[in-house]
Amino acid sequence: MTNSIPEIEDAECIFIIGSNTSVAHPLIASRVYRAQAKGAKLIVADPRKIQMAYTADIHVKQNLGSDVALINGIMNVILSKDLHDKPFIDERTEGFEQLREVLKNYPPEKASEICGVPAEDIIRVAEMYAQAESASILYTMGITQHTHGVDNVKSLANLAMLTGNLGKRSTGVNPLRGQNNVQGACDMGGLPNVFPAYQAVTDEGVRNKFQDAWQAQLSGKVGKTIMEMMHDLEEGSIKGMVVMGENPVGSDPDMNHVRHALSSAEFLLVMDIFLTDTAKLAHVVLPGASFAEKDGTFSNTERNVLRVRKAVEPVGDSRPDWDIICDLSTRFGLPMSYGSPSEIFDEIAKVTPSYGGLSYDRLEKGPIAWPCTTPDHPGTPVLHKDRFTRGKGLFHAIEYRPPEEMSDEEFPLQLTTGRYFPHYHTGTMTRNSPTLHSEMPEGHVEIHPEDASRLGLKNYDMAKVVSRRGEVVTKAIITDLIQPGNIFMSFHFMEANANVLTNPALDPISKIPEYKVCAVRVEKAELAEAAI
Repeated sequence: MTNSIPEIEDAECIFIIGSNTSVAHPLIASRVYRAQAKGAKLIVADPRKIQMAYTADIHVKQNLGSDVALINGIMNVILSKDLHDKPFIDERTEGFEQLREVLKNYPPEKASEICGVPAEDIIRVAEMYAQAESASILYTMGITQHTHGVDNVKSLANLAMLTGNLGKRSTGVNPLRGQNNVQGACDMGGLPNVFPAYQAVTDEGVRNKFQDAWQAQLSGKVGKTIMEMMHDLEEGSIKGMVVMGENPVGSDPDMNHVRHALSSAEFLLVMDIFLTDTAKLAHVVLPGASFAEKDGTFSNTERNVLRVRKAVEPVGDSRPDWDIICDLSTRFGLPMSYGSPSEIFDEIAKVTPSYGGLSYDRLEKGPIAWPCTTPDHPGTPVLHKDRFTRGKGLFHAIEYRPPEEMSDEEFPLQLTTGRYFPHYHTGTMTRNSPTLHSEMPEGHVEIHPEDASRLGLKNYDMAKVVSRRGEVVTKAIITDLIQPGNIFMSFHFMEANANVLTNPALDPISKIPEYKVCAVRVEKAELAEAAI
């Protein structure tokens, strides 16, 4: 996030797009509701009628995968009505003229033809967002999980810069992270192309720094993404894999392919706190410790680095992740002799500029937002306050590209995926909680009444959902929360997992799969199929 969570409640306008905030981030949703109580305008852009839509000043239902067209249409209106922030654009950005040229192709009427949002609603959104003194954008994986996910994110950055909504309180472009420490994992180099603090592995100077710190020879080649690794496992160029705190059998697209890829490994090691469906395929399972059983730090969605303190001893043979990794590394020939998480954090501060001013002593007094570069630096709740990291903010002129897989005669509907309030990801933890599991004990498919009528489906009938990659039989819920032509499923339930169906096509830059749209057909399940 470019801004902090508390600032949300002081924004004059909040634009939520591709985020079911009250379900996936309920504490942040509470900040949105507080902002509304203070008079803030709320814009929600989501193909489904999510809970946030009920209190929104305007809810627009864009066609699946059409976000760039919608955002370009909004920016076209802002320019045509002279609502853009000229001083901010002139002083702090570059590439504006190229963006202006592209936006000429997206008047609201043309954008409407692509995204399905009425032109008058596009105009209302543009005016509401641009006329606010402080406007905050919140988004999640409904924006990123597309073959053009990077384009979506850049388009939102364009919108914020166009209106000067960056570098000041209660504004910004704010991705709400999907797990409690996913920001920290990325910060620490959990990506194939960077060392900690997003320092490129291809940079020789950076590489030398880490070679000295770790006393090891390091490759300058960019590594593989998850989907690339699955392909290489199946092909045989990767022989083994270590999976830590991840359940790719349930969370990755085209589940049948993922299961086959992992089964192809000569050696599969899984470290987790539950015996997941991925762990069931492993040759060796090492029990990890939960958050309550270890010391360390988490870096949350607003870039706050927080201390985590052990409350109870690890159960049974389980051990903290850092301890397991040190032991594995030593056995593989690279000795790791760290004595504690605080010792590891001291090294992080030495080699990670954005964490350079942090220490356990400082964090004992409370969380601090990076970048925090020196021991007397207060932290940075708001990014880009005086300048962008690259100097000037760069506008990107982006044209709309359709999803990789559109509906057709054989697969006339489009599937999108997401979460439900009682469950989390693949249900590894929440389905082990009797209370949460009882809230929603089984999966289902949401289908609009018009489509259900055409298919002869009644509420709670068993339906067979088929894509080019597989099929799932599950209960049908007939609801107008979903638009005609679309269906919605979650990935919480292994017995009815949307990721059997989803498309593994990747964004060419981020290599993230297109979870949020694929072509399917729905049929009424025969009795024999429904009983399986």
